[in-house]
Amino acid sequence: MRYGYARVSSRDQNLERQLVRLHDAEVDCIFMEKVSGVEQDRPKLAAAMAHLKEGDELVVISLDRLSRDTEQLSQLMLRISVKRAKLVVLDMPRFEEVSNINTRHLLEDIIVSLKTYFAAEERAQIKERQRQGIELAKKRGAFHGGQKLYTADSEDPERRHKYLQIQQMVTNHERLTDIMHATGCSNTLVYRVKHELEA
Repeated sequence: MRYGYARVSSRDQNLERQLVRLHDAEVDCIFMEKVSGVEQDRPKLAAAMAHLKEGDELVVISLDRLSRDTEQLSQLMLRISVKRAKLVVLDMPRFEEVSNINTRHLLEDIIVSLKTYFAAEERAQIKERQRQGIELAKKRGAFHGGQKLYTADSEDPERRHKYLQIQQMVTNHERLTDIMHATGCSNTLVYRVKHELEA
């Protein structure tokens, strides 16, 4: 069986592009969800992993659809390997011209490892440049913190509604993962609202 997995980070993003690519790849079944790539609780991905058995393939259009977290991605790849299944990433070479299957798998694993490494390095560099930029802005007196888009008096009615919804759910002591799923908001926003209430 060839199982497809499609993911976007928020509810207002569209899965259509990924679904078209996966259908073109002739997958038998597609699991799809709208959740952050670093979120641990992803029911559809868990379901796809549970279905995998020896000889099956899990197909994604790119590695970051599977996960944006390097450690989590490595764990997923190991689980797929232990099941004797295969991860197929559509934006990576397949080396189908290589006749020796062990050599082919080795080359594919090297490409996956390199892409994972460079993605992690790129994120680290972006964070470092942001940190340096903020430090320089602080020295110039030009940094006063980012504008909060989700607040109780936000000009955007949808953002205001979601902020108040998160507040209510936190007040009701609901699980943070449940709040994220119900609102489609990131864990960063949910934790911020929670901390604001505690303060």
